[in-house]
Amino acid sequence: MTGPRTAVVIATRNRADELLRTLQRLETSADGTPIIVVDNASTDGTPERVRRGHPAVTVVGLGRNLGAAARNLGARRARTPYIAFNDDDSWWAEGSLAAAETAFDRHPRLGLLTARTLVGPQQRPDPVTPFLAHSPLGQEPDLPGPSVLGFLACSAVVRREAFLQVGGFSPVLFFVGEERLLAWDLAAAGWALCYVEDLVVHHHPSPHRGPANRRRRAELRNLLLTAWMRRDARTGLAATAALARDALRDPTARGALAEALVRSPAALCARRALPRAVEQQVRLLEEAHR
Repeated sequence: MTGPRTAVVIATRNRADELLRTLQRLETSADGTPIIVVDNASTDGTPERVRRGHPAVTVVGLGRNLGAAARNLGARRARTPYIAFNDDDSWWAEGSLAAAETAFDRHPRLGLLTARTLVGPQQRPDPVTPFLAHSPLGQEPDLPGPSVLGFLACSAVVRREAFLQVGGFSPVLFFVGEERLLAWDLAAAGWALCYVEDLVVHHHPSPHRGPANRRRRAELRNLLLTAWMRRDARTGLAATAALARDALRDPTARGALAEALVRSPAALCARRALPRAVEQQVRLLEEAHR
C-alpha cells in the first residue's frame, strides 16, 4: 500500500485551545499523517478555528454530542488500515506511529496496541501504565508485548478492520471507561491486544475536565452497564446489588445507579455474553487488582 497507513482520530468538545496545541504537536511528531477531528457540537468555534489554522486536518462537525462514539465516525472516514486515537490533550511521540505500523504488519492477529503514556511536562508514567506493563495475562510468543484487556483511548492504535468489525466504541456508555467494553469485544472476536513500551504518547491533561464527582458517577454507571452488556447474569446482579448498597449512603453512586437504569433498555438490547476464555481472563485481572 502506498501513501499514509495510519490516520489519527481525535474527538473533541469545547476545548479549542488544547486541540490546536495538540494539532501543532502532531503535525511535528507525525508529519504527513492524516488527522481527522470529530467535533462533538462545540459552541466555542472549534471547527472554524481548526479549519482556519490547520487546513490539512479533516474536520467532521456533529450536530449533537455523541461522546466517545464520535471516534467511530472518524474511523469510518479514514481510509488507512490503522487508526491511532488521541484526545485533544494528547499526542504521539515521534516515531511511535511508524513502530506501531511495523508491529501490526508483523503480527496479523493483533487488533490493538496501547502505548506508554507520559503525563504532563514532568513526563510521569500514567498510573495505569504499570498494570499494562505487568499484565497478569503474560506475553504470548507471537505478540510484541504483554496481553491486555484494557487501554487508554488517548493512546491506542487499532487495526481499522478489527475496530469496525466489533462496532467501535459503544454509544450506550457515552464517555468514561468506554475502553473496557471495546477491549473485551475485540478479544471476544479473536483479536489480540498488547501493551508496547516503545510506543509513547504525551498527555497534558486539560484543566477543563468537569467536576470530579460527575466523572466518577459516569465511571460507576459504565462499570455497571458494561457488566450488564457482557458478563453473566450472576455477575451483573452482583454488580447491581453492590452499587445499590453504595447508593444508600453515597450520592455519586445513587446518581450512577439512576443513570444506569435509564440506559438499561439500550444496554440489554446490546447484550452479548463474553466467550468463556475471555470471561476467565477478565476474572483473572479482577483477582489481580483486588
